[in-house]
Amino acid sequence: MEKTILIKNGRLVDARMDTTGDILVRDGKIAKIAPEIKEQADTMIDASGLAVLPGLVDMHVHLRDPGYQYKEDILSGCEAAAAGGVTSVACMPNTSPVNDNPEVIDYILLRARHAKARVYPVASITKRMEGEELNNFSRLKQAGAVGVSDDGRPVESRSIMKEALCRAQAAGLLPISHCEDLSIINGGIINQGKISEQLGVKGMDRLSEDSITQREIDLARETGCPVHIAHVSTAGAVEAVRQAKAAGVKVTCETCPHYFMLTEKELLKRDADYRMNPPLREETDRIAVEQGVLDGTIDCIVTDHAPHSAGEKANFETAPNGVVGLETSLAATLTALYHTGKLSLQDIVRLMSEAPAKLLKIEGGVLKEGAAADLALVDLDELWTVEPEKLHSKSKNTVFKGKSLRGKVKITLLDGNIVYSDNE
Repeated sequence: MEKTILIKNGRLVDARMDTTGDILVRDGKIAKIAPEIKEQADTMIDASGLAVLPGLVDMHVHLRDPGYQYKEDILSGCEAAAAGGVTSVACMPNTSPVNDNPEVIDYILLRARHAKARVYPVASITKRMEGEELNNFSRLKQAGAVGVSDDGRPVESRSIMKEALCRAQAAGLLPISHCEDLSIINGGIINQGKISEQLGVKGMDRLSEDSITQREIDLARETGCPVHIAHVSTAGAVEAVRQAKAAGVKVTCETCPHYFMLTEKELLKRDADYRMNPPLREETDRIAVEQGVLDGTIDCIVTDHAPHSAGEKANFETAPNGVVGLETSLAATLTALYHTGKLSLQDIVRLMSEAPAKLLKIEGGVLKEGAAADLALVDLDELWTVEPEKLHSKSKNTVFKGKSLRGKVKITLLDGNIVYSDNE
């Protein structure tokens, strides 16, 4: 028997539509969108006062599974995703074992069958992420990978990365580059500048990110193949991508809310929850990243959700890099860009849902009849304070702890099933 849900009186928003109306969901699909639907349904949701958005697509997430399930696993990570209105995640390959073969992809997809979000594996570019030998991209694609990346590390060899771009295009996979020159980083743990000097710790020079970003752009120009730049954090990287796009180079990029909302001043707390890679930068970088989002240079807003245990994050200088973000990304973006009048809600849906779905060549990102009923119902105005202990992720290392955000996911649907309700 078909299950039906009728969503009434919502503000229906995707990149092409912003209207008031109803959505009828039948058997997991959007069956009808209209100003008023009078059909009976098994379940009725009154969405008065709520925005109804296509579920978010986060194309940069670390689920830590297999190998590091004490930090996060596929099910807990997708619980966090659902609570943030995220219905699709692309998971990075720096697991144990590394996701460099069809067997690991099979494991991820099998575990994800019961998850509260769709999980799309990103496989590694090189075997064991050692940067020396390329994987068989066609086999990885056939197994279910949507992209390739050695995220967490750069591919140090220019020639290997050049070959990777060509092979990825041939296989229909998106190559995602972690832009970092390890020789420049040389053990740095936060942005290099006045704050690193004040704290007496080694800094990470922005040239590390800028130089490899430019290298990848040059490779894309030389080969005619696309490349996607992960987690952009510097003014230099934003400008390099802007100029490359103007010249017709096939380059796209992403950033995270913390890069357009926070600066390295957070590190004065000596709290490792504010350490990630790339690090929080200076105010000039924050402004440049925000401008890149506003003018379309930056294609997507992602989280780089990177869970770590409290014990691992206890020591400021030795803690691993990374922060969680799945449950705060939409609220943070609404707070910083929508409620300030800098972006429309349609723009935010494009950045956080439609564009990443297109880049990964997966379904999602739009409200249309026949599409899967992956939906986020959001109270755009609800103020809430981020309390780490209430997060659904196994790890609580959020940069937004104690901060007030405006915009709260109330209900998330995946395949027409309610997988999160704020009332629970």
